[in-house]
Amino acid sequence: MSATRTTPRPTTATTPLSRMTSLARAELTLLGRTRGALVAALFVPLVMPVSVRSAAEEMDLAGAGLSPGTLVLPAAFGFSLLFAVYSVLVGVFVVRREELVLKRLRTGELRDAEILAGSALPAALTGLAQCLLLTAGCVALLDLSAPSAPHLVVIGLLLGLVMCAALAAATASFTRTGESAQATPMPLVLVSMMGSGMFWPLELMPDKVASVCELLPLTPVVTLVRGGWTGNLSGYEALGALATAMAWILIGVFAVRRWFRWEPRR
Repeated sequence: MSATRTTPRPTTATTPLSRMTSLARAELTLLGRTRGALVAALFVPLVMPVSVRSAAEEMDLAGAGLSPGTLVLPAAFGFSLLFAVYSVLVGVFVVRREELVLKRLRTGELRDAEILAGSALPAALTGLAQCLLLTAGCVALLDLSAPSAPHLVVIGLLLGLVMCAALAAATASFTRTGESAQATPMPLVLVSMMGSGMFWPLELMPDKVASVCELLPLTPVVTLVRGGWTGNLSGYEALGALATAMAWILIGVFAVRRWFRWEPRR
């Protein structure tokens, strides 16, 4: 009698995209169960632009070549990036690390960059969807015309998403617990809100103050989005904003590679 030959089961090949997509779906489910993160991600960025609209009434925007719409919309993008992406992701990275989720993920097929990107994808998509919704709202309510340079708006938004994800992972590197993750994002949030042209445009600041504020992480994003709408951004200024944004992304990536922890801090 001949021996029975067993046919090996075919193995399903995975790709980096499929692995990150699976991780992103799981992360989205976990994010939906966290009420605090949902409030920060969904409601705060939609409410904050109202205060900017009130402040715009007391400014001489016409003298700076701006309008309420070109002040509120870039600020709304900034709020979404700060609260729906950056702040949420700091908590995500820290909590998943403390719960040993990141450590377990590293034992599988996922590479380190795929783990971070897959974990960040739900927050990034939330921020992107909010920016699209806020754009529609500003166009409808603030009589905002079409952007003069839409490519600058797209580039600014994409750079902002990548930057905030990288800086969130870097901030998580120095955050010890999930409770402290509610406080460690605040310095960047407050500095960006006050100095990156969200509440007070750089065009109305003293020159020396504006020169310093141009170097803040979120300033190039606001500058590109606003310049894309107004058409007042020169090629030199656009390149400067791009260079500043790329520099902050590289700083964030370097900090993550150097200091990011995959196991709980003891």
